[in-house]
Amino acid sequence: MLLAIDVGNTNSVFAIHDGTAFLADWRCATDVKRTADEYFVWLRQLMNHHGISSSQIDGVVISSTAAGTLFNLRVLSDKYFGQRPFIVNKPGTEIGIEIRVEPNTRVGSDRLVNSVSAFRTYGGDVIVVDFGTATTLDVVGLDGAYEGGIIAPGVNLALKALENAATALPEIDVTKPEKVIGLNTVACMQSGIYWGYTSLVEGLCRRIMDERGRKMQVIATGGLSPLFARGTDVIDVVDGDLTLRGLAAIYELNRQQQG
Repeated sequence: MLLAIDVGNTNSVFAIHDGTAFLADWRCATDVKRTADEYFVWLRQLMNHHGISSSQIDGVVISSTAAGTLFNLRVLSDKYFGQRPFIVNKPGTEIGIEIRVEPNTRVGSDRLVNSVSAFRTYGGDVIVVDFGTATTLDVVGLDGAYEGGIIAPGVNLALKALENAATALPEIDVTKPEKVIGLNTVACMQSGIYWGYTSLVEGLCRRIMDERGRKMQVIATGGLSPLFARGTDVIDVVDGDLTLRGLAAIYELNRQQQG
């Protein structure tokens, strides 16, 4: 079985793949101070709950955008699963697609994993919108190559900045308001966040398509993607497992090359 680990700036996802499908996945807060031992104690309990033994893990693949987390995850993989992990964006790990950006530009591993998965699932000429700590839009070419993208502040990051900068404003949940024009402070803030980010995604996707001169399929992922997809017709598909499937594909590619 494969242990796929997707480490974001805010949350980390650990998932078990049996070669055909994901059996379970679990989420925790990303913490650079968490040791390999702490990871394993937490993970073993969840795996046991699903009837999965640590001895069944015969492969590990990791994507991390959070600096300082890889060391302890490497130790986790080696000490408790006896595996050398494949790490996206590290020398020697193949991802199976070309990266067409300016020289010496480092692309986040999560964006590359999403691009691999999107091409395998939906074909080329797509835009991947990821509602994470940052809201990213990435372009996958007709041949599956990564061809650049856009980075904007994430929804929750923007909301927290608003709450911190304007101390008189209350804390709110991200939700789809019934109307655009708010009649109280909470409704005004909810509208600004929800419809503001909906319009941001709509506008950027349409500008990308105008620049390319053609209609492109738009795939949304990330925890808030179902919520924002309800407010726009620019998003064609919501795919919550996009990143995990990309990690499984990259693992299989590297396993075959080594085998």
